[in-house]
Amino acid sequence: MSEKVKARMTSPGPKKILSCDGGGILGLISVEILAKLEADLRAQLGKPNLVLADWFDFVCGTSTGAMIATCISTGMSMDTIRAFYVSSGELMFDKASIFKRLHYSYNDEPLAEKLKFEINQALGRKKESLATLGDKGLRTLLMMVLRNHSTDSPWPVWNNPDAKYNQLDRKDCNLHLPLWQVARASAAAPTFFPPEVVTFAPETPGEYQFVFVDGGVTTYNNPAFLAFQMATAGPYQVNWKTGVDQLLIVSVGTGNAAKARSDLKASELWLIDHAKNIPAALMNGASAGWDMACRTLGACRFGAPIDRELGDMVQPLGAAESNWTGQKQFTYVRYDPDVSQTGLDALGLNTVKSENVQVMDSVKYISDIQRIGVTYAQKNVTLNHLHPFATSC
Repeated sequence: MSEKVKARMTSPGPKKILSCDGGGILGLISVEILAKLEADLRAQLGKPNLVLADWFDFVCGTSTGAMIATCISTGMSMDTIRAFYVSSGELMFDKASIFKRLHYSYNDEPLAEKLKFEINQALGRKKESLATLGDKGLRTLLMMVLRNHSTDSPWPVWNNPDAKYNQLDRKDCNLHLPLWQVARASAAAPTFFPPEVVTFAPETPGEYQFVFVDGGVTTYNNPAFLAFQMATAGPYQVNWKTGVDQLLIVSVGTGNAAKARSDLKASELWLIDHAKNIPAALMNGASAGWDMACRTLGACRFGAPIDRELGDMVQPLGAAESNWTGQKQFTYVRYDPDVSQTGLDALGLNTVKSENVQVMDSVKYISDIQRIGVTYAQKNVTLNHLHPFATSC
């Protein structure tokens, strides 16, 4: 068990949560947003070596967001995480053989090996001694969303030592799971990568396996509200205080764009069209729904409009009026650039084509994806949104 994690959970004072969405190589947008946040915190607090694990108490993510969250929790700087994405992007999306493409497009081995290496290096582990979810070197509470395809259910897996399925006397204790494998399982996007088969209670009479796929296939591609529930609901055994000055949630997306089809005809809605479009539609709708929930229960300090009816639901610091009838439970910030052509043009990126930066395997356009994150962060990320949390570590 990590004493650092236990200390972060039980120490008095306000708590800070970071939530990272899924999105494949588009996670580089999130990386650049978080790099700006890290740089600003270093300057504000006078700590040039600060990493986000020093500041956030709880880091969570889905799919590529799970990989980012894991890297942050190990203590990696955003410069290191950026290098991981930029240098390994094409390696992550290594084309599978023609015969395998009936099942998935890309091999999982290069990504798995890279994750093992980066995680073990960050935690000072040797190759033959793989880091686990309960590794003592992890510096924050860490949660990743997976989909258990065997049980048809979402699985938020975390390193909370008090959680029911993390008790060390259990033969199938989740804390014993290889850290790289949990992150890889969360990013095992169907049709893109093969599923991840995870063994529980290994080398015991009760050994069993579950098949996992990308956590983005659940309703939690945006896991921000789930993180709030896990930090505050009694069964999860964390029980952090709520309040706008007690709990902060920073939610970071990988870019969004409405895919309107103005010339669509009803006769075009057949099996293949539904198979191609319904999963993304459900994921996007769920993400927007959780964002709205956070802006309702939380005091939103920054975020783009959700839709034309709701607007942005931003409640400026010191505002007299609230946007709902209850008491605000936390301070909330949502960073997620509009990557439609209109949104890119508004950022001054009219040379970037929207269709090139909206799919998770756009490795040919890594430089454009990175430019979006950098430009958006420069224009929008400020520690003023995080008041009063940004004044201390």
